[in-house]
Order: sequence, then structure tokens, then C-alpha cells
Amino acid sequence: MENLDVLALAAHPDDTELCCGGTLAKLVKQGKTVGVLDFTKGEMGSRGTPEERMKESDRASEIIGLQVRENLGLPDTRLENIRSYQLKIIQAIRKYRPNVCLVGAPDDRHPDHGNGTRLALDAIFYSGLTKIETQNGDGEEQERWRPSHVLHYMQDRPFEADIVVDISDTFDIKKEAILAFETQFNVSEPSDEPETYISSTSFFKNIEARARHYGHLIGATYGEPFKYYNGPIPLNSFNAFFETKPMR
Repeated sequence: MENLDVLALAAHPDDTELCCGGTLAKLVKQGKTVGVLDFTKGEMGSRGTPEERMKESDRASEIIGLQVRENLGLPDTRLENIRSYQLKIIQAIRKYRPNVCLVGAPDDRHPDHGNGTRLALDAIFYSGLTKIETQNGDGEEQERWRPSHVLHYMQDRPFEADIVVDISDTFDIKKEAILAFETQFNVSEPSDEPETYISSTSFFKNIEARARHYGHLIGATYGEPFKYYNGPIPLNSFNAFFETKPMR
């Protein structure tokens, strides 16, 4: 496996589709190598089975165009920032050697989101330590690796964004990828399974409303917000400012 440009880490399948799917699709269209690392199979969710969630995840990955998607099989609703879980993430980071990692929100409505983010951030840091040893699938020692950049994507609760990515040209891909999780979102037909916070059609409308809001802030139709982790955003040039002409 070649090194990835971007690796997004998430507590559950569908977190990245909801929160940064448009950005991931945009990066793929720009020729970047992109992957997703899901920590759990979402097996404690009120709707769907783990098997259904995995099939939906595969379909969403195809829609976005991911180079790789891996599920660590950690326990849903029981994510803890412990060494055994950190090592699974460290192995993946050293395997894919991403330049950029996207992680969940610092805190959020779902406890797994905040817990998963803290687990991810510590694993990312420890992945750069030589004396924390891991092996690849063939039992060979892995070299240390730490991504150059880490950004938080926004989940249910908003934060003050440092960056908003224009996803006007990939918002339809984001929507299609979200709807690939048909047991979870935009469910309008009667079902034996209970209605949840995320299954209603109104929740799906809120996704578009947020994308329109952040798009408006940058003079675009749709946008996805991010917070840069660990200090000011480092720039080597002003190229980014010559690539955009916001209408605002």
C-alpha cells in the first residue's frame, strides 16, 4: 500500500460521510490518495446490524472514491483511551503514513465522538515515538510516523472553524454517500426499528442547512468546517489565497 495523502479517523462508520464526506470526495477528485479508519462497527446503534453497516460503509467508500477503508472492530459505546486501542491506531498510521489526519470533534453529543477523538490524537502523537513498537501484518517492525497536520471535522455540536472547504462541486457526492447508510438516515418508510435522532428526514435537511451556512461564510454554495489542531496554521506561501475568489 502506498502512503496516503489523507487519513480520516472516526468512531463509527458514517461519521466521515456526515462530517467531511464532501472534502474527502474533493480531495479524491484532485488526485489525492484518501482513506478512512473506522474504530467501531456501530454495533450498538438502534438501527441496522453490524453486517448491514459494513455493506453500507463499503458502498459509501465506492461513492467517495476512497483508496482504503479499514475497521478496527473496537467496541461501540466503550471507546477508551487505553494503550491496547492506541496500538491498533498506531499500526494503521504507520502502515498508511498519511501527511494529513482528520479526526472528530474535541467534544460532542455522542460520548464516543469525544472519546474517539482523544484516543485518535494520543495515538497520532505516540505513532511518532520510536520506543513504542508495533509490527505490520507480516510481523515486521514498523517505522515511526507522525502526520504533519491534524484537523478536527465538525460533528453534531458546532465549534469556531479555522478552515472551511468549498464542497459545492462534491456536495451531491456527500449526500449520496450518506444515503448509502440507508438503515441510518433519511428514513421515510415505516419500519420495525425505532426512529432515532439521525434517522428522520429533518436531520438530513439539517445536514444541507449546515453545509449551506458554512458555504455562505466563504462565498460558496456549500462548505465543510474544520478546526486546526495544535497551534497556528503553518503556511509556506500565500498560494491558497490566490486559488479562491469568494463572493462575500
